[in-house]
Amino acid sequence: MGDRRNHGLTPLPGALEITAALTARGLPWVTFPNGTTRTPEAYAETLRRIGFDLSDDAMLTPATSAVDHFLATGHRRVLVLDGDGLKEPLRQAGIEIVAPKGKLEADAVLAGWYREFTMDDLEAACHAVFGGATLYSSSQSVFFASADGRTLGTSRAICAMITSVTGVTEQVVGKPSLTGMRCAARRLAVDPHHLAVVGDDPELEMAMARRADALGIAVATGIHTADHSTTLPLEQRPHLTIDGVGRLIDFLPAAA
Repeated sequence: MGDRRNHGLTPLPGALEITAALTARGLPWVTFPNGTTRTPEAYAETLRRIGFDLSDDAMLTPATSAVDHFLATGHRRVLVLDGDGLKEPLRQAGIEIVAPKGKLEADAVLAGWYREFTMDDLEAACHAVFGGATLYSSSQSVFFASADGRTLGTSRAICAMITSVTGVTEQVVGKPSLTGMRCAARRLAVDPHHLAVVGDDPELEMAMARRADALGIAVATGIHTADHSTTLPLEQRPHLTIDGVGRLIDFLPAAA
């Protein structure tokens, strides 16, 4: 749990214990926040500092799945509406980052956590989309859970403005997209339907699990209470609801 910029992170109760137990049993796991304020490597280092034993490869963000998708689709020039947390992984993959200036040409426009968004950014993004660029969003969540309570996301608002001008609808590369789910499955070297997806937002993790025919496990430490799941449509409903991640240890097989 952190603040609205994913700073001041502290482990949720039981999080260190369950991830250590997974590792001890040889069960691979990754963590996949929808945040883009840091690079995946920087997020991983931050989690290591607060006690998690994970490698850089075990940390995914929408930047990770965006790179996978852009390389597969041939997107090589991208207008990124975000900071280096989203830009740097694309640069490292050999993708050119286009500055949001004037009537530019790009293969894609990618929106992330960008509270500095301006009218000039909007104009440049719209011109890129008018020119044929595909519009992508890191996340379409209205809110995410933070230590400050519900915090408004930015990529949804940015994409709504671009869509209102261009008529083009965004594609999501983070949660709950199958793009993100397939990225995690490739990293874990398993089929998506063999995954258990644990999360606190039914519109994100539970929807992603349902789309991939995976196991969805909801935890009541985010923006909804435990009894909220009973009112959800089937496509967002978890298969299992628990109070917190610490309870997961009860469902693990005994250590060898």
